[in-house]
Amino acid sequence: MTESKLILDGARVAQAIKDELAGRVHKLSERGVTPCLATILVGDDPASETYVRMKGNACRRLGIASRKVELGAETTTEELLAVIRGLNEDPTVHGILLQHPVPNHIDERAAFEAIDLAKDVDGVTTLGFAQNAFGFAAYPSCTPAAIVAILDHYRIPIEGKHAVVVGRSPILGKPVSLMLLNRNATVTICHSKTRDLDRVVGTGDLVVAAVGKPKFIQGGWIKEGAVVLDAGYNPGNVGDVDYEACLARASAITPVPAGVGPVTIATLLKHTVEAAERRV
Repeated sequence: MTESKLILDGARVAQAIKDELAGRVHKLSERGVTPCLATILVGDDPASETYVRMKGNACRRLGIASRKVELGAETTTEELLAVIRGLNEDPTVHGILLQHPVPNHIDERAAFEAIDLAKDVDGVTTLGFAQNAFGFAAYPSCTPAAIVAILDHYRIPIEGKHAVVVGRSPILGKPVSLMLLNRNATVTICHSKTRDLDRVVGTGDLVVAAVGKPKFIQGGWIKEGAVVLDAGYNPGNVGDVDYEACLARASAITPVPAGVGPVTIATLLKHTVEAAERRV
């Protein structure tokens, strides 16, 4: 660890979550219930295939059933909706994950909305988003929840801090902004149209990078002593921040890989177990 710098080890946080889940999975098994996550993969995007495989492996290691549904790239929106409805009606399936992005001809939002709220363990429905905004979502979006979990694990204060979120996607930038706001942070949301972005980022006590561009956040933008949470993952195992440059100024930072990513997967497992517990 760099002197006086706190490297926020996502693998450590993820393991703590999974250790706590193991006993709960065992208790469910004693009642004849195996938590089950269904993952839907449309098309043959290599990155998506990798993500789905990683999630399936994580499920199996914890004793969670993983049902992989693979659909061809030519699948229509109606065909995908029919698959989702079938999983909604299957009592042995507790969580549904639609791996995104889906092929361009599919109405992704319609597909997300078709997921039963009780099985929306990835927090992608608009109703789930609204509940998250009010602070009572059963299953908030997994990456935002992972970011908050990392802060909590390392006992990094949120209340009273100025959080700058770079990115406004409906499953990352927007929900994490609301979660931090609900924890009494003052939140600024930035995006591609934000003027003087470097100056705005420089005001943040907490900086969340969720822009989807490699090494976009520069070290010179970071205020001395800020906490940097990199939610990006780009080709070559590169995040959305210039890690070495930001490390020089930050007091704490998540690496890529082994930062937010492992905690996102652990959060998905946690939500799946919770969904199974609610059905018992």
